Amino acid sequence: MKTICFYFQVHQPFRLRRYRFFDIGARHNYFDDYANRTIMRKVADKCYLPTNQLFLDLIKEYGCKFKISYSISGTAIDQFEIYAPDVLDSFKRLAETGCVEFLAETYSHSLSSLKSREEFENQVALHGAKIKQHFNQTPTVFRNTELIYSDKIGEMVSEMGYKAILCEGAKHILGWKSPNYVYTNAINPKLKLLLKNFKLSDDIAFRFSNRAWDEWPLTTEKYVNWLNSIDSKEEIINLFMDYETFGEHQWEETGIFEFMRHLPRRVFSNSDFEFLTPSEAAEKHQPIAPMHVQHPISWADEERDLTAWLGNDLQDDAFDKLYAIREKIKLVNDENLIRDWKYLQTSDHFYYMCTKWFSDGDVHKYFNPYDTPYDAFINFMNILSDFMLRIDEEITRNDLKTLLPIEIKKMIIEYEQKIAELKNITESKTINKKIKPKAIKKKVLAKSTEKSKMVKIEKSGKTKSVKSKIADKNKQKKSINHKNLK
Repeated sequence: MKTICFYFQVHQPFRLRRYRFFDIGARHNYFDDYANRTIMRKVADKCYLPTNQLFLDLIKEYGCKFKISYSISGTAIDQFEIYAPDVLDSFKRLAETGCVEFLAETYSHSLSSLKSREEFENQVALHGAKIKQHFNQTPTVFRNTELIYSDKIGEMVSEMGYKAILCEGAKHILGWKSPNYVYTNAINPKLKLLLKNFKLSDDIAFRFSNRAWDEWPLTTEKYVNWLNSIDSKEEIINLFMDYETFGEHQWEETGIFEFMRHLPRRVFSNSDFEFLTPSEAAEKHQPIAPMHVQHPISWADEERDLTAWLGNDLQDDAFDKLYAIREKIKLVNDENLIRDWKYLQTSDHFYYMCTKWFSDGDVHKYFNPYDTPYDAFINFMNILSDFMLRIDEEITRNDLKTLLPIEIKKMIIEYEQKIAELKNITESKTINKKIKPKAIKKKVLAKSTEKSKMVKIEKSGKTKSVKSKIADKNKQKKSINHKNLK
């Protein structure tokens, strides 16, 4: 039998409050509690609760013939704990059925895989512990933030012990190849790749309610016919999408819930497909070839690249400055600072700085709470500036806390000696200032005396020379007179 693999991304960021320049150093609460609570409750009521109940009903109806999978970011789980514990309970009920798989990802829904392996591994470990805590599962399949993948990232994930990873079936990577097979990492072939069928996924996620679409309205009969029309040799259809597709992006009035309610029945009665979780699909199907991805790809936008998050100078500058303090973070033990560090890494903050207003402009504009990308950048950088000040202060405090009393006394003595030396230098400079005017007067008097002496000497010299000239003339006159007398 062929396989349908459903995967849903569940994520909510901790949205930042408006943070002004004059807040730096004065206010350290960066997150908009009102917006986070309001949006979480709205999405919970429109999407999470009704969709979870729908899938629970389908599992009760079909047993483990119907299977699905989720990756829930750590920031989303944290918000469930704070604002929507009923949503968390509904996911736990799904986990208890044994028909739902929870995948691993970065805790903060971050871009750490592109910058710091150490931070990346740390976040994945934290997320795995959170999944184990709430759903009693240890993930074996990995899904990176926004399906970001490259050969190097795949190699890291494989070395971390995961047996499969979810990827985008990007056309510019696959070329003539089909996404409806299992592939392997080009560096470590032990890691299997499950590729998203973006056409069939986006038919549900984006085009379902689009009345301008020539295939509207989408029915289960039409959709299953498309599934049946794939090449007979192809083995798996991976349907990956945001969970908010149901009820939030596609409102209940569009018929999205009824579509999903009747899809399994149509699949079972009119096709040769079965539903499997990602780990089951990776176990069942053998890879046909390695997939070479030298530069990172994602599932975002038409380009399927990183430009939604790292496509301009604003994003690059904010991203580099954030991860420049990674080494300092390791010296910090304060829980509030560590929490803020995790939440500031969320990819959404960089997404809001995107300046792409062409092929996917409407998407970026719709989900952006800021008026302009520049507002998003300034707001984030103001917060980051304050955060960096707090980190430096905490490190200084920690350095002092680690000193023994004897070392502190020694430092006090050394500083007292330095202060005494500075006082002596200051006093000597003050004395020199008082002495200087007298010394200057003496020098002036000495110089004037020397000048007067020189003038006298010069004058006396001139007087002598004049007298000698007169004496010589008198002698000449006397000699002339003496000659005349003779």
